[in-house]
Amino acid sequence: MSTALALASVTAVLKDLLNNGLIDHDVDASVGEVTVSTLPPDRIDALDSEKKSRLNLFMYQVTPNQGWRNVGLPSRNSNGDRTSNPPLALDLHYLLTAYGSEEFHAEILLGYGMQLFHETPVLTRRSIRRSLAPPSFVVGGGNLPPALEALFTSELAEQVEQIKISPAALSTEEISRMWAAFGAKYRPTSVYLVSVVLIESRNSVKSSLPVRKRMIKVVPFKQPKIDEIKSQETSNSEILSGQPILIGYNLVLVGSDLSGEDTRVLIGGVEVPKNDTVVTNSQIIAPVPATLQAGVQGVQVIQYNLLGEPALPHRGVESNVAAFVLHPEIQEPVIILNPQGSGNNPRSADVNITVNPPIGAGQRVVLLLNEFLPIGSPFQPIDIVPESYSFVLSAPPLTSPPTSPPGPTANISIPIKGVRAGSYLVRLQVDGAESPLISDVSGQFVSPLVTIP
Repeated sequence: MSTALALASVTAVLKDLLNNGLIDHDVDASVGEVTVSTLPPDRIDALDSEKKSRLNLFMYQVTPNQGWRNVGLPSRNSNGDRTSNPPLALDLHYLLTAYGSEEFHAEILLGYGMQLFHETPVLTRRSIRRSLAPPSFVVGGGNLPPALEALFTSELAEQVEQIKISPAALSTEEISRMWAAFGAKYRPTSVYLVSVVLIESRNSVKSSLPVRKRMIKVVPFKQPKIDEIKSQETSNSEILSGQPILIGYNLVLVGSDLSGEDTRVLIGGVEVPKNDTVVTNSQIIAPVPATLQAGVQGVQVIQYNLLGEPALPHRGVESNVAAFVLHPEIQEPVIILNPQGSGNNPRSADVNITVNPPIGAGQRVVLLLNEFLPIGSPFQPIDIVPESYSFVLSAPPLTSPPTSPPGPTANISIPIKGVRAGSYLVRLQVDGAESPLISDVSGQFVSPLVTIP
């Protein structure tokens, strides 16, 4: 790769190419003394008093090379340390302009200059070294200018890509704007693209150790998808859709591409042991973890890839997250404590309930009571309407700052008041998930049931 001196080195090599070409074609015989320069056009106008024919090469623009601009990225690791020196790839844009002291001189010089670039589409490494090599002595004594001596160290001839010269074209509007920006008088001009110059830093980098052995594993890409969640009361029960899901049930995930090299199931963020799951490509059966709390829960299938020696699981593709409701279950019997009231007066009491899964701190619990009137019971007066009540479980007051958050509790006591004496079906709502009622063969709900005396 070249150093930052490469831009000036290219210009110097092109200038030397034009000088040698004009000498080889004996242009001096037809147009007299000719000067080859690399000056901005506005500076040449200031030298117009010399009345000399001139061929001027001016680099008017530098642009990133599209083919090389992304090579070697990224150049730094996650800690910000430099791991490589990616090349700076540049395209150089030149104007070749002819100035004539006499009639036709400009056209003659421009013609020779364009012919030289046409016959030299590539700057060979040998020609670059010859043009940039400092001579053993300078005629007339003295040394080369320091700038020219420095160009020999640019290493332009050693870069990977060779320098190519190709003609370009500008519209009349672009040319007029360019010369107006130069603040110079227009002269016959040809445009050239010189590509590509590769500049590379010499900064020290942190290199990693070489790879001892390449281990490549190709697996077909399959995206697991959960289309439906069903449930199963026990492993021998029928798989149903829409039934309340309780602790101890099995989730049945129905979808596509569910089976992978190492398939795992997350239910409510808890990974189900692999030995407890039954996996096929279209269905997975997994038990509901006993540690989940009632409410809305998510389930996801994650497929791992086994890589390395020994083979270790690495997280691969994941399915969509499907939601289901885990319902609380009331364990009978429901106990009434501290009943108060008699006759036709409303009753107050404490309802003690054992629930599975246990109630966690911060969960919202609501007790629902519906008066139970069994089918076939004696005729009730028409003005008797079954009662229904709801009571929210309040958090216990804090007597002192808690040292740690309270753990889940399976036994709760909910105070009730203003309830008419009778038998009631009992339900709990935990974070919106409602405990199921049990029905008899006739379809009437009969349990869990509590009697308020």
